[in-house]
Amino acid sequence: MSESTEIQIKKEKDVEELEVKEESEINPIQIKKESEIDPIQIKKESAIDPIQIKKESAIDPNELQIKKEYVLSIRERVLCTDLLSAKDRVLIDGADNSKSKENDTDTIVKEDLKLISVKLKGQNKNRPPPMRFDITERICPSLVDVAEGEEPKVCPYNPTCRYRHDVVEYMKERKPDMLPGGCPNYQSSGRCSRGISCLFGDEHVTPEGKNKINPNPTRPGSEYFNFLSKDLQKSLRKKTYNFKKAESFAKKNNKDQGNSNNKDKKEKITEENGESINVNAVALKVESNTEKIIGPITNEDIITLKTEEKKKIDWRGKLYLAPLTTVGNLPFRRLCKALGADITCGEMAMAETLVGGGQQEWALVRKHKSEDLFGVQICGANPYILGKCSQLLEENTEIDFIDLNLGCPIDMVYQKGAGSGLMRRKGPLESSIKTMSQLLKIPFTVKMRMGVYTDHPFAHQLVEKCRDWGVSMVTVHGRSREQRYTRLADWDYIGNCVKAADPMPIFGNGDLMSYEDYERVVDQSGAAGVMIARGALIKPWIFTEIKERRHWDISSSERFQYMKDFCNYGLEHWGSDSQGVERTRRFLLEWQSFAHRYVPVGLLERPPQKMNLRPPPFRGRDDLETLLGSPNAGDWVRICEMFLGPAPDGFQFLPKHKANSWK
Repeated sequence: MSESTEIQIKKEKDVEELEVKEESEINPIQIKKESEIDPIQIKKESAIDPIQIKKESAIDPNELQIKKEYVLSIRERVLCTDLLSAKDRVLIDGADNSKSKENDTDTIVKEDLKLISVKLKGQNKNRPPPMRFDITERICPSLVDVAEGEEPKVCPYNPTCRYRHDVVEYMKERKPDMLPGGCPNYQSSGRCSRGISCLFGDEHVTPEGKNKINPNPTRPGSEYFNFLSKDLQKSLRKKTYNFKKAESFAKKNNKDQGNSNNKDKKEKITEENGESINVNAVALKVESNTEKIIGPITNEDIITLKTEEKKKIDWRGKLYLAPLTTVGNLPFRRLCKALGADITCGEMAMAETLVGGGQQEWALVRKHKSEDLFGVQICGANPYILGKCSQLLEENTEIDFIDLNLGCPIDMVYQKGAGSGLMRRKGPLESSIKTMSQLLKIPFTVKMRMGVYTDHPFAHQLVEKCRDWGVSMVTVHGRSREQRYTRLADWDYIGNCVKAADPMPIFGNGDLMSYEDYERVVDQSGAAGVMIARGALIKPWIFTEIKERRHWDISSSERFQYMKDFCNYGLEHWGSDSQGVERTRRFLLEWQSFAHRYVPVGLLERPPQKMNLRPPPFRGRDDLETLLGSPNAGDWVRICEMFLGPAPDGFQFLPKHKANSWK
């Protein structure tokens, strides 16, 4: 090979090596760039996907808990104004008009600014009554219930009485029964106390205006207890009722509490001569020099029952219907009792009003014969008032226990130091509980929340003290006052309270909607029993489900029948005249504002229904099931009219929570 040829080959080799080198220098850079870009893209994609997954996971439980064939397309929510009062309509119309003026600074006035801030949700505290009755159109009570063969009573207020007294004219104007079926009071008890004013009285009202008596009633005799008599009301209003027993206990406990608070203090006072003396030493000296009484016991002596002498209740394993404001009335409790509730309790009553003889508050104390384990819940801020109320109820009513409310979160109650506000007042709380537990022969219970503020629960400390102060049982709601009904109930914390209070039984409360929830929370917390509130409002048959350990796919006709039973119970309790019918209608509507949230088991993909999940709009398996699930208050009135006849002209209704009145 020639030299020139070798040189040429070498050059070509060098060129090839250089090209390979250049490629090796470029490619890693490109690879590096690609490796720098790809992870970012991957990271971006990975940053987006979890959000989408999270959104889907947040939406799916709400949307997919109902089978797709029953889900309706989501509609725009429009406020149902058909049943609103004129005042609420003006307020809402004014708010809508003011929103259009937000950008016009010249036309906005102070009233418009107030209207702009109006929120159409939350608790409606100033609801008007559904119906106002003209007293001049109603027959006088002295002429209402006159049996055949009896002479009408003479009205003691005539001629100044504003009621009607012409029975003949009243009977000419009396309308026939609104619905077939007859009067439930006449059929059950044998005599309708509403007489000729009964709206279902064709079978027991004669053309002459007399009231018939049924010789064969289905349930003869009175089934209702705990009425406020006129004599008792008179003594309470004139303050002649003997409360010395309660005052003695309250005074003693306040004194003992004061001595314990000042035990380590050396209080001194100065006499006229300038010498200082120790008050505690003088008190001890006086006490030691006091002659002990031997012989008959004086009225000032305080005798307390021993623990073993008091009435006892076996609380464990029982289902407790919570004392529900507004909806926890006697007809609803009676319905829940028939469906398996073991313990019932009246709505929260203010102790001060009961002691004052208030008729409306005493109506909350009334009970039905079927309520074999019935209690009264009272609320107050003063040991003396709570003690008096306890003595009054025990001496004048047939109840099995008294419950003290330490959980009410309402501002009006809390700011007075009652309800959940009493939890923070250690001195009055201790004195109140000791006074009531020492005074009562029947069991005394307490219902409380975890605490006032979410970040500072202290119920676990309080239940231990309640046990030492003589409380029979404590119910703990697994939320704080600050939470109200937001977030899920903390059953782990309830479990801590169970351990702290042992051996005193603890009941838990919060978010129970099925027998699976019941078994889970009892195992989780070790609670002796459960109190059910909103779960019973949405589905009163939850007590049956828990006892039979099943998901009851209840039919629309069965639900409809329970509403009919409620109306019959309401007409028995509130009366079958125009005022009683409208009161029954109002409370049925209040119940429906919760009951419409029930989703039938057969419509669910993954039963059971959860308390915190609101279902999308859905249709039922039949027209009645669809109607019962409607969130429109106008549809609720249609259901009421099937039991109670057409709503009168001028009828208005706004649910307790404005959010429930949306279509």
